[in-house]
Amino acid sequence: MEKAIQVKGLQKAYKQLQVLKGVNFEVEKGSIFALLGSNGAGKTTIVKILTTLLGHDEGIATVGGFDVASKPDHVRQSISLTGQFAAVDEILTGRENLILIARLRHLKDPRQVADRMLRRFGLTDAADRKASTYSGGMRRRLDIALSLVGNPQIIFLDEPTTGLDPEARIEVWKTVKELSDGGTTIFLTTQYLDEAEQLADRIAILHEGRIIANGTLSELKKLFPPAKVEYVEKQPSLEEIFLSIVGKKEAM
Repeated sequence: MEKAIQVKGLQKAYKQLQVLKGVNFEVEKGSIFALLGSNGAGKTTIVKILTTLLGHDEGIATVGGFDVASKPDHVRQSISLTGQFAAVDEILTGRENLILIARLRHLKDPRQVADRMLRRFGLTDAADRKASTYSGGMRRRLDIALSLVGNPQIIFLDEPTTGLDPEARIEVWKTVKELSDGGTTIFLTTQYLDEAEQLADRIAILHEGRIIANGTLSELKKLFPPAKVEYVEKQPSLEEIFLSIVGKKEAM
């Protein structure tokens, strides 16, 4: 299957601190790939490298078929990045935010583009309200809508549901699934293990600068000790798998 992202031997150090120590993984086109890891594991560093915001020291990284180091402009044209906090202009309305981005991308008929995105993300009724009046879930949906103006092939979501209430998180999950169903490749970083369990086609665990596990949820479950059978067989959660794998590595 065609690869949207390929990373081989990726290394990055900040002065004397080696953050990435030879990271390897691939992301299939049109899939949802979740990168899990504790604070300081290097998740955001990887996102910054793949989105051309940060250079790497060693290794190869290609996004959309383009090398991030030698062809950063081509990479930027095929991607979009949504960070941990919604990057919307709260003084503008939802419609005005979208029109602004459409104009910056030099798209024809920015107002029509805005109307289409508002309908797609269920924001039509709130289109002419200032973004400052939006709920957390609405603001995040607007943020993702802004990221998708121009139809990028690959979208990076760096901890997209941080700080959201459960209902708003479910709204974002629904949006992410719809994007993937439409053929968009999603690269997701998260600390919420249930989020990866609900969304991801493939999951990688980053620990101390290295990928220590990579596979589908069912493949990762095989790394966990067999379920104990009492009255009902207990299947391990992704959280139990994560803690078991990380614990094994720390003990080595």
